[in-house]
Amino acid sequence: MVEDHSDIFKKSQEFLQMLSKQKDFIQGLLKENERLRYELVALRPRHGDADSLFQQEIDLLKKRVDQLEREKRELAENYQKVEEENKDFVQRYIEIEEQNNNLANLYVASYQLHSTLDFQEVVHIVMEIIINLIGAEVFCIMLLDEKTNELGVIAHEGHDADVTFAPVRIGEGVLGTVAKTGEPYYINQADSSYKVDFLHPIAAIPLKIKENVIGAICIQKLLVQKDAFTAVDYELFSLLAAHAATAIFSSKLYSQSERRLTTIQGFLDLLTAPATKG
Repeated sequence: MVEDHSDIFKKSQEFLQMLSKQKDFIQGLLKENERLRYELVALRPRHGDADSLFQQEIDLLKKRVDQLEREKRELAENYQKVEEENKDFVQRYIEIEEQNNNLANLYVASYQLHSTLDFQEVVHIVMEIIINLIGAEVFCIMLLDEKTNELGVIAHEGHDADVTFAPVRIGEGVLGTVAKTGEPYYINQADSSYKVDFLHPIAAIPLKIKENVIGAICIQKLLVQKDAFTAVDYELFSLLAAHAATAIFSSKLYSQSERRLTTIQGFLDLLTAPATKG
């Protein structure tokens, strides 16, 4: 798809160059006609018949000049249209390039997410994606505790190191509603009066495995150089939520199974250990 737009962009450039050459050619003809008109006026004879003949020649030249002027205006209008279309093509090309770059980055990030079963490493990768691809400055990652039916923060960025996050019950407030409904929440970038508030994020994306919500990504503030979310961001949110949810859930189960196996192995070692002589 990018190559098609690149070809269109190249052809539009070639057409613009052709129009520019035609414009220069017409301007040269107009100057030559103007010079001939001055020469005709200077050589205009005093006799009546010759004078009439020269007048006819002058009238023909005037008509030709008028025709060339019309063609010049038409070419200028076409040139303007092509220039506007060219600007549109350039903008579309830039948008497609940006989208392709982001999708390529997400592909790499997704590969990294599923390349490890270490829970802390997976969480760290998710945080790097949120910072580098989404452009978030202040955010947190929350997981659902099925026993208490509450969301708890497992990692955060931009908040004070010693901050304490109160658990959020399902269905309560913005975050609880997102966890209950499974629907994302956005207010895009907040206005200048907005203050970073854990319970009132500018975006909250549920982490879902099929229809089951296991947590949420909550963004309280974007980086300074980023004014607002873009269309590409919303696509990234959807893809990230699914991949991050799967990776976090899998690594969490793996960590729990590892601990259980270690406990069972320790218990078996105690059972099979030879009795010490008294």
